[in-house]
Formats: sequence, structure tokens, C-alpha cells
Amino acid sequence: MTTPLPLCIIGAGSIGMRHVEVARQHPDVRLTAVVEADPTRRAALTAEGLPMVADLDAVPGDTRACIIATPTPAHLQNALDALGRGLAVLVEKPITLTLGEARRLVTAADAAGLPLRVGHHRRCHPFSIAMRDALTDLGDLVAVQGIWALRKHNSYYDIPWHTAPGAGPLSINLSHDVDLLQFFLGDIAEVTALTSNARRGLAVEDTAALAFRFDGGALGSFVITDAGASPWAFEAASGENPAIAGGGEDSLRVIGTEGALSYPSLTRWGRSAPGEIQWARPLVRHEAPALPRVDPLVAQLTRFAALCGGAEDTVLATGAEGTAALEITLACALSGATGRPIARGAVPADFTGIYEGDRP
Repeated sequence: MTTPLPLCIIGAGSIGMRHVEVARQHPDVRLTAVVEADPTRRAALTAEGLPMVADLDAVPGDTRACIIATPTPAHLQNALDALGRGLAVLVEKPITLTLGEARRLVTAADAAGLPLRVGHHRRCHPFSIAMRDALTDLGDLVAVQGIWALRKHNSYYDIPWHTAPGAGPLSINLSHDVDLLQFFLGDIAEVTALTSNARRGLAVEDTAALAFRFDGGALGSFVITDAGASPWAFEAASGENPAIAGGGEDSLRVIGTEGALSYPSLTRWGRSAPGEIQWARPLVRHEAPALPRVDPLVAQLTRFAALCGGAEDTVLATGAEGTAALEITLACALSGATGRPIARGAVPADFTGIYEGDRP
């Protein structure tokens, strides 16, 4: 029997507590400590029986790994401190606040010879892994179309920072979809974004229309809004988040020279007869086989524990892949602010998603 991985969790906010809940019940890990700097919060959770500590120095010495679930600006220092303690790191997305920080963190993990993974947990759904594998049936990939459109409640914007530039759906919600697009179709080379705040009238955008060019030649489009109501979004399609009503509609469609595939249902359309596929010949619809539904945070932790035990893994987002998702997310924000296409490599290392220059 494999010995459970001794693991601590850094950050006891809402996301951190979700990780705590998963870790306490997971047979492959042993929760050694929960790090929380706020003394009031720490005292309250200690009273509930959790192994609370104030900082990483107080974590038991046999701990071998950590999950970082603190606010994004703290990710870099938290992760560097953990690596300095010899801990494998799983850091919530986005990997860091800026590209410069992300690159510094990846370099530090490589130098330490320790695992660094980023919490893009949607990869861990069985239907996400099956989607990546099934795309090989589509021939050469031509195009992808996606949408994330869920109307946030009005009181969401009663929190002051939710109305500030950098706190809109581009920063808060898009990074999940950017990572999945690159997980499925490969690296994005260039983005163009149009943004609008016309519906809510706040300083932050409420809607964006995005265009992508992939290294492999495919093109993509994506609409994201938290002001419009629809059943088209990953959470509504997957049922992953119990706080978001289900819609059961696919949120992504991929088109290739040999057919098309919808996600997350994995409904596929392909050739109906030998010979050339062309518009006069109908496509045959193929329903996807039934796949198990899982809690992706549980699946992610299973993979992370196995990785720390020496197993190979091709699903969890590496530090480089987390950096790539951050870069394209920031490129979308920069393109929307400047009105220009932004190529990979053109995002400044210190750009946080808030543009302070003049729009042309």
C-alpha cells in the first residue's frame, strides 16, 4: 500500500477550504497543516479541529508537498518559499500575477528539481482528456468556436474590487478557457480582442469578443460575458460548480477537415461514406460513450500525489503551460485595451492586465 503524501495547504479562503475538504477525505494524501496568516480566521478554524499554523516555518517537517490557494499577488513568494523548503508545489491559477513572476517561478522549480503544477483543474475531467484524444479523428484542425456567457448577480458588483479594471471576466473567468483551448489545440500565436462595458457601465469590461490564431494554423473565436444570460458556458454544461445552474448545452465546437466535435458532450460529426467529404454529403452524428463524472479537484489531487510519488503525468498543467495560459489571458486584456492584435511574446513581463497607456 502506498504511503499517503504529507501535504499542506497555504491559504484558508474559499478556494483553499475547498482544497482542505478534498485533502481531508483523500486516501492518497495526509493533511499536515493549513497555513493562514490571519489570526482571527486561524483561530476560528483551529476551533473546528483543523491543523492551523501561521506560516510555512510552522509546517511539520515531514511535509513533502503543498497546494497554494492564496490571492494571486502572493503566489510567487508563497511558491518560492515552498520550493525553498523542498516542497512540491501545486499553485492555483493563474500561476502568478505577471509573466516575469511566472518565468522566475518556473526557473526556480527547475533549479530545485521539484514538481511545479498549476491548478487548471478542468483538464482532469474524463471528458476533457477524451476530447483531447478524440481530436485526432477530425483530420487537420481548422477552427474552434467557444462561448462563456453567464450573468453574474447584481450584488456581485457591490464588492468594490469587482468593479475595478483587471477584475472583469477576462481576468477572472477567461484563463480557464484559454488553458483548455491550448490543452486541446496547441499554442496560441496571436490574439485580437474587442471589449465593452456598455451593459453594466462599469470601469471593468463586461463583454469581450476574441479571435485566436493557433501555431498549427487553426483559427478560433470566443465570446465571454458576465452581463448576458445564456446556457452556454463550461460550468453550465458540465455541472462542475453547484453554485451555477446547469444548462446542458455545449460551450465549445471544434471543426476539422474530417468532421467536427462538440465539448463537453463529445458529440462528433463525421463522414457518412468513403470519398471526399463535401457539403452535398450529410455528416453522421456519433453520440459519445458514457464517461464517469468526477470532482475535478479530487482527480487533480490524485494525479498530483501520484506525480510526487514518481509517476508520469500528461494532464496536469506544468509551470510552462500555466505560464502560457497566463500570457494569452494577459494578451487578450492588452489587445482589448490597445485595439491591436497581440502576438505571443509581446506581452510585457510586468503587465498585470491593467493598461495605463493611451488607446490609439
